[in-house]
Amino acid sequence: MFHPISLRWSDFDANVHLRHSVYYDFGAAERIDLFEEKGIGYDFMKQEHFGPVLFREEALFKREVRPGDKLYINTVVTRLRANSSRFSFRHEIKKEDGTICAIINVDGAWIDTNLRKLTTPPSKVAECLGSIPKSEDFEWI
Repeated sequence: MFHPISLRWSDFDANVHLRHSVYYDFGAAERIDLFEEKGIGYDFMKQEHFGPVLFREEALFKREVRPGDKLYINTVVTRLRANSSRFSFRHEIKKEDGTICAIINVDGAWIDTNLRKLTTPPSKVAECLGSIPKSEDFEWI
């Protein structure tokens, strides 16, 4: 399901197109919004002493975005470990006419914020990740 993205003047560079780092910000905000919607927000993570950590974040830029464009973002899980300790997401950013502007791929895990070591998250996280749509090329890891 594609969600609308709000563009700000500060998102654009001197060439009057969307700055490269803004795409990553869109992906991060969308992931956090998804977690928050499913009860895995900041307060829950703080209470349970864990949080997400990324190993890889990659953007594939397909089409230029200019001021006035209407953008939407979709998120799918592409890879997941059975215990949800490792995950991969794909974000597709498209224009109103359906043109894909960028694809963002991320691989990550969960860290125990007290021990500062990778961990298996609470079972609520598995429920959350299980409810997010899977990509056509989804694989268990």
